[in-house]
Amino acid sequence: MRHYLIILAIGLSSVPVGRTPPKAIFSALGLTPEETAAVDAGRPVAKVLAWGGASEVYVFGAVHVDGSRETYLRGARDVRRLRATPGYLAVGELADEATVADLDALEFEPDDLQALKSCRDGACDVQLPTTSIQAFHDAVDFSRADAAAQANAMARSMVLRLVRTYRDGGHHALGEYRDKRNPARVGEQFETMIERASVLPDVLPELRQYLLHYPDARLTNADDFFYWEKVDFGLKPTVRVNHAVIYRGRADGRDFGAVAIKQLYATHYFHTALDVSVCVDDGAAGPGFYLLTLKGSQQEGLTGVKGSILRKVVTDKTRRSLETALASIKRSIEQPLAANVSR
Repeated sequence: MRHYLIILAIGLSSVPVGRTPPKAIFSALGLTPEETAAVDAGRPVAKVLAWGGASEVYVFGAVHVDGSRETYLRGARDVRRLRATPGYLAVGELADEATVADLDALEFEPDDLQALKSCRDGACDVQLPTTSIQAFHDAVDFSRADAAAQANAMARSMVLRLVRTYRDGGHHALGEYRDKRNPARVGEQFETMIERASVLPDVLPELRQYLLHYPDARLTNADDFFYWEKVDFGLKPTVRVNHAVIYRGRADGRDFGAVAIKQLYATHYFHTALDVSVCVDDGAAGPGFYLLTLKGSQQEGLTGVKGSILRKVVTDKTRRSLETALASIKRSIEQPLAANVSR
């Protein structure tokens, strides 16, 4: 370990005066000296982590940003900005008193509506809690010309009910999916995921406890909100419902800001997902911070021989996507600053 730290220190010898990278986190997550130097030079780096079982995917990413963490946190609060992000088809915030009419833009894909006709417990191409499958069959007359409108109205109502259920009972109230007779219990998966992804949350123990014990836990200096998104990252377009938390605090002698996004539901692929991003001041005199992101998910179809092939595709895509996202965030913060300086 001493030899590794000496090499790491040499790799950071070009760090600007006064800047203090979060070396302990980089070391714990296995970044090489070259990767650490790249982060500090402003190049985004993402790394797949060998955590959990075959169905779990964890990717860590980092980049240094010459700018204010408050600019990043304000951008994270504005979900409308996602509409201009590649891969996002639609997005909308779910206000406390949202109604079905507020979700007009939320629509299932035609293929998903077709799949709902034949959905059965243990055999459904759309991820649905067991009770919801029967609810669709009871409420939607698929023989009618307006079947799609009926199903979308039902889906919007279910999204609102899901959020209310979660607000009352936390992730343990989210039920389970059944995929090929294999139950996926959302509450249990979240607890496992938060425990496995403890490197960043342990820097922020209050946030970690809040994510585990919501709604019974309390978190000061935090802003909670809910939103839905429809995304297409090269596989099937997927509707997701999320609980987001923006948190400001201080740890290890540094001010920080954190953004946690906890997925409550997805129509495909993701049984559970949790993204935690932390921006840590770089310690230098001017504005600047390290943006650290940990993406964790539990996904269907990644086990077995065929699943191992798909897993490589999924992890590579997630790693590249995270590097692209970090680069985009860095540009969005630094370019306006550069333009102001040049005036």
